[in-house]
Amino acid sequence: MKTLNYETLKQSNYEGYLLEDAPVRVLQFGEGNFMRGFVDYFIDQMNEKAGFDTKVTLVQPISQGAFRLKDIINEQEGLYTLYLQGFQDGQEVREKRVISAVKNCLNAYEDWNEVLDMAKKPDLRFITCNTTEAGIAYDPTCQFADAPAASYPAKLTQFLFARFQQQLPGFIILACELIDNNGKELEKCVLQHAKDWNLGEDFIQWIQKENVFCSTLVDRIVTGYPRAEADAMNAENGYVDNTLDTGEIFGVWVIEGPQSLRDELPFEKAGLPIIVTDDHKPYKEQKVRILNGAHTSMVLGAFLAGQTIVRDCMYDPTISAYMNEAIYNEIIPTLSLSKEDCEQFAKAVTERFKNPFIDHELLAISLNSTAKWKARVLPSLLGYVDKFHKLPKALTTSLASYIAFYRGKELDADGLKAVNPVTKQPYTIKDDADVLEFFAANSDKPNAQLVSLVLGNTSFWGQDLNAIEGLHDAVTSALDTIDNEGAMAAMQACLNKGE
Repeated sequence: MKTLNYETLKQSNYEGYLLEDAPVRVLQFGEGNFMRGFVDYFIDQMNEKAGFDTKVTLVQPISQGAFRLKDIINEQEGLYTLYLQGFQDGQEVREKRVISAVKNCLNAYEDWNEVLDMAKKPDLRFITCNTTEAGIAYDPTCQFADAPAASYPAKLTQFLFARFQQQLPGFIILACELIDNNGKELEKCVLQHAKDWNLGEDFIQWIQKENVFCSTLVDRIVTGYPRAEADAMNAENGYVDNTLDTGEIFGVWVIEGPQSLRDELPFEKAGLPIIVTDDHKPYKEQKVRILNGAHTSMVLGAFLAGQTIVRDCMYDPTISAYMNEAIYNEIIPTLSLSKEDCEQFAKAVTERFKNPFIDHELLAISLNSTAKWKARVLPSLLGYVDKFHKLPKALTTSLASYIAFYRGKELDADGLKAVNPVTKQPYTIKDDADVLEFFAANSDKPNAQLVSLVLGNTSFWGQDLNAIEGLHDAVTSALDTIDNEGAMAAMQACLNKGE
């Protein structure tokens, strides 16, 4: 079979949407599966449905290894096939689209002069990026004369200075890294480099006045190259696509920036799930506490009840009802967005958990559950207590499930070993060393004493949770139920009406 490119599609009489020629208006730092399955997909949709007429040049921000993705992308003239699949509006959905928004790919280390030449293009208006959570960090060892500088913020500073020298307008910069206030943190790093490199006050003012650094919230699981199914997909398509990409059908992009972005980026005209807001934090709170909080509060108890993947949990009447109790009656009442918005998001979350194309293992989600419970569940528990002056049953039980799951005894280099009470199969708990050492040392203690020690471990929670009235006794009672009747019984108890 021939490799995917424009000529291959023409020869096959491909009838889908394609944009072969258009000005490059987006420079994207990050060529990976996520950005191609999220940002570039949205750009492709805007091209088709709103006349955006824009191409994207990708920049691989790290040195290439043996697998030269840049070469593969360029051989395919930027084209790739994206499959979005999942559960939507009660139906199984699988969509296929050839994405033609990408023009080419450069590597920052092999093609740095070409990257800098992009700064001279008047049409260039947007910069998007996803350089991983560690990508937005200030590195004082980076120097202006480096070609290129090692860190992404330093590379961006070099690029912005090249633009400044052309006396051209600045950019709308859309940061997609998974850190808080990603756009603002990126701007801080850029300004620090400009100052440290003595690039001048005029340049610093140009950065601040001519560029808009947008913090954004991205939400889509992109599962990437479908290694097991790739041959069958290529056979069905009639061409070889070495950059196949897959992801879930759900996707939301929340952008914190001026409302004028609506004029420059025609999201609404294209009917895309993209929100421009003055403050993205309530949307992040919603995602973290409903989507991630539901995962964290449910999966440990479900695992102890004998389940192994998220999808199966959604078809268990007790586990799904327990999760809904936590979401609708305990988490949503504590959030700042409207009840209607939150319930709509929660409905989508349930469908995402049912995705028949993703086997999301509970043990994989359990990784580092201590920090996850603190960030994702504890704020809802505290907010509920503060608002209603009583304990939320499901979230309280999730804390008991966390303790039960972490009661391992044998600690080795791989983690803390424990045994599932239902399946009798061993499993490994993975977390920070101090967490594992704590449980290895205390797991044999009576439940009431263990609960007191866990709640009182301020290094876990940032506060002594024993101070919350009734929490110690409620968690101990739930832990006793897990031990004597099983995790399923403890979840069922949260569904019983009355106090």
